[in-house]
Amino acid sequence: MSQQGNGGGMFVAFIAGAIAGAAVALLFAPATGEETREFLNQRAREGKDRATEAARQGREILNKQRETLTTAFDRARDQFQSRETGQDA
Repeated sequence: MSQQGNGGGMFVAFIAGAIAGAAVALLFAPATGEETREFLNQRAREGKDRATEAARQGREILNKQRETLTTAFDRARDQFQSRETGQDA
């Protein structure tokens, strides 16, 4: 049986395992409630920062691709118009 196309399922399983491991570690960690809350707050801030950066990079890539597509479309339109004008003459 082929394992192609199962990458998404493996990724989800990995993330679920990481979350479960983090939960177990928090339950058995010898830390006070205040320390645990501070740790969780810090991790949440880090996650937010990473998500913000990933969104920024995604917007950058999207804008570059949009520019490339617009340039290609403009060139194709210009080429089509120049051929059309050349045929009319």
